[in-house]
Amino acid sequence: MKLTSDFFEIFAIPVAWQVDGSQLQSRYLKLQQEFHPDRFASHSDPEKRLAVQTASLINQAYDTLKSPLKRAQYLLELNKIDASQDSHITSDGAFLMEQIELREALSDVRDSADPFAALDTLRSVVEHSYAEQQDQFQAQYQASDFDHAFNTVAKMQFSAKLLDEIEQLEAELEDL
Repeated sequence: MKLTSDFFEIFAIPVAWQVDGSQLQSRYLKLQQEFHPDRFASHSDPEKRLAVQTASLINQAYDTLKSPLKRAQYLLELNKIDASQDSHITSDGAFLMEQIELREALSDVRDSADPFAALDTLRSVVEHSYAEQQDQFQAQYQASDFDHAFNTVAKMQFSAKLLDEIEQLEAELEDL
């Protein structure tokens, strides 16, 4: 395997938005076994370094391709568009207002009569929105409409971050 391979090439899967998760995981486990640094313990120092670099690249590629947001950003990157974290904020006013309302709902969860039910409701709303954004990205990417896909990735960043914050709050509430 070349260290210059794109992430899709590493896993021998087509460059596409849709990724077969079970196939990705199966190939990841196989590559992880094949290139695990422990297998190179008796090799020369340069070979050991190469094994560590290869294992790191495999892990990075897997993390990127299994995450809808990171995969979308990577697909745009392959098309010479920088959609990395915080590189763009959407100018969709209605979407931004919705985000403010969702964040207010998140901040009100602790004071609700049933915080876990409130979190479940909020999570459901955000997951639905995130799924719609992924569908939009897929259509835009397939149509090579990279300007709109770029804006959709910005929205996906908001949703993914909000889902992470919901998970964090749920963990905090469970610890009380």
